[in-house]
Amino acid sequence: MAFEKNQLIRLKIDSLSSEGSGVGRAGGIPVFVPDTAPGDEWEVKILKDCKSHAFGLAQRPLTLSPAHQEPDCPVWKPCGGCCYRHLRYEAELQAKEQVVRDAFLRIGHLEVEVEPILPSPNPDRYRNKVQFPVQAGPEGQVLTGFYAGRSHRVISCPDCLLQPRVLNEISGACREFFEREGIPPYDEATGKGLVRHIFLRQGWHSGQILVCLVLNGDALPREQEFCQMLTGRFEAVHTILLNKNTRRTNVILGPDCRVLYGPGHIEDTLCGVPVEVGPFSFYQVNTAGAEQLYRVAGDYADPRPRDLVLDLYCGMGTIGLSLAGRCGRLVGVEIVPEAVESARANAARMGAKNARFYCEDAGRAAARLAREGLRPDIIILDPPRKGCDGATLAAVLEMAPRRVVMVSCNPSTAARDAAILAGGGYRPRKVRPVDMFARTKHVEAVLLMEK
Repeated sequence: MAFEKNQLIRLKIDSLSSEGSGVGRAGGIPVFVPDTAPGDEWEVKILKDCKSHAFGLAQRPLTLSPAHQEPDCPVWKPCGGCCYRHLRYEAELQAKEQVVRDAFLRIGHLEVEVEPILPSPNPDRYRNKVQFPVQAGPEGQVLTGFYAGRSHRVISCPDCLLQPRVLNEISGACREFFEREGIPPYDEATGKGLVRHIFLRQGWHSGQILVCLVLNGDALPREQEFCQMLTGRFEAVHTILLNKNTRRTNVILGPDCRVLYGPGHIEDTLCGVPVEVGPFSFYQVNTAGAEQLYRVAGDYADPRPRDLVLDLYCGMGTIGLSLAGRCGRLVGVEIVPEAVESARANAARMGAKNARFYCEDAGRAAARLAREGLRPDIIILDPPRKGCDGATLAAVLEMAPRRVVMVSCNPSTAARDAAILAGGGYRPRKVRPVDMFARTKHVEAVLLMEK
């Protein structure tokens, strides 16, 4: 069936794609329609016909399913960060569980038990980090919010529902200060202006807040007044920094920070592991969700008192350190120097004398350790979205651990990598989806494979 651009069709939505769009079929051709829910029926305008599939725009609801709800954010459509605001949370969880199930079946071609998805402990207000771009509005006012989809146009968002209210309020206070003092936002087109981003972090358990302004320059006018304003209005502000980024780049942070107030970091705990978090630290943005995720990983790993645990892509070492008291030795590998320093400091603070951390590429480190005869009993993999590289997977197979636990933020690459391990003699036992990023398209999964 061929479609014409702007053609109107009647479409029943049957399912959701991994990107959060509703999917219906017209003449056997799948049509992807954002902002719709399974069970809906819509009048849809065809935007693009790709022969094997098409993309459409929801025009007029004919029937709305019980999964549908009225979105609770006034800017959810132009902002685009929350693709599931129009769905009841139970329907979102079902969709994400199906994404994981489909990935392992269709991409990995693996039969594996998919355990029920774990909901986020807090579907809203769960993020402990936010980066607000700062931009001049059409009338010269200062805007803070988020970039609209596929653009660098800031959508003003005074109260994002994914962030704690206090972080939104701090953003508003900064915006008022910039306007009052005549401090210009950065202009990407000209490379002029001063303030690029407001970077905020909050310790979930400690409540401590880090404020970092990213500047196209060395200094902020009236720095001390800025600090007094923030600390006077927000008792939880623990430290304030300036980050210098004068490059014409989309990368948010520059390499250099200067502390205006406090120690330059905040403290928190994750799975009982004491951590110090600065602007460059990798730290899971949903602390309560991460603790849930890591508990699943720990249960799947189930180390014995004499086991050697190898934690690849270990970041700040939190997953491995949460198991340090249950195993004989822990070896962590991470390529980011700041993360390795944090992991070592975290181990020292908690007295984990059986833990060692190395700064090295995961694939090269795994291959080296395999050549040196390291024989871990359990290997934990927590790769980036692109998944594990071939060298890492080959070294895992060579080291032949009893058990492999993979923590993945991308079910597609997790299924691909699991299929490679399965070809080397490992059987996938079970996988558990975990909703770490409620209201967005992302879903995490923890996989257990045994030799």
